[in-house]
Amino acid sequence: MPSFASPVLQFDESQLKHINDKLDTMTPQQILDWVSVTFSGLYQETAFGPSGNAITDMLSAQGNTVPVIFVDTLHHFDETLELARRSQQKYNFKLHVFKPEGCDTRDQFTAKHGDELWKKDDVVYDYSVKVEPARRAYETLNVQAVITGRRKSQKGDRASLQVVEIEKGTGLVKINPLANWSFQQVWTYLRANEVPYNELLDKGYKSIGDFHSTLPVKEGADERSGRWQGSEKTECGLHKDYF
Repeated sequence: MPSFASPVLQFDESQLKHINDKLDTMTPQQILDWVSVTFSGLYQETAFGPSGNAITDMLSAQGNTVPVIFVDTLHHFDETLELARRSQQKYNFKLHVFKPEGCDTRDQFTAKHGDELWKKDDVVYDYSVKVEPARRAYETLNVQAVITGRRKSQKGDRASLQVVEIEKGTGLVKINPLANWSFQQVWTYLRANEVPYNELLDKGYKSIGDFHSTLPVKEGADERSGRWQGSEKTECGLHKDYF
């Protein structure tokens, strides 16, 4: 089991409930202010989706310098990688990129794992391209808490999301400042504040993951309905409980 740094602040269940009850009444900006003064070893973890981009902009507007972890699965859309470059250039955050172990390119990953691993064993694929690199990032960077862009309105496993969660088995603190926002609220924020966003959003995509498991969605459809079509998956693996 990975050994991460123990958070400076540790909460029991009753304390965590009290904290979440309070945070539920706050705006995302207020939550981010609280997080920035409460936790050391704090990072934003993002794949540069709409929610993550909004959070990056909010942090920048507040003057909160939070380094960013990007897990490059080696199977992202070119548009996603270009957005990562544009976002880093605009906000000047420290960007830490972690890739699947022993691989620097998609061809190297295929040579190591075979063609289309996501079709042959999606659990092994998710662990190899997302979970293992993220765990390695947490250990390497001495991460105590991560800010994510997850929201309840994304449904599936995220429907019962809390603003602050403690990961079982590792004790990693995950903060979800947009937990109570809708996709429309995120989109409105992006446009109103001229936040860089993925060009695929203009082509009918809403939730953007790896190129092989992401499709545009119909008007009015759930935003993550374009992910993993034909399967029962609702979570990419990064936030799945492996312990």
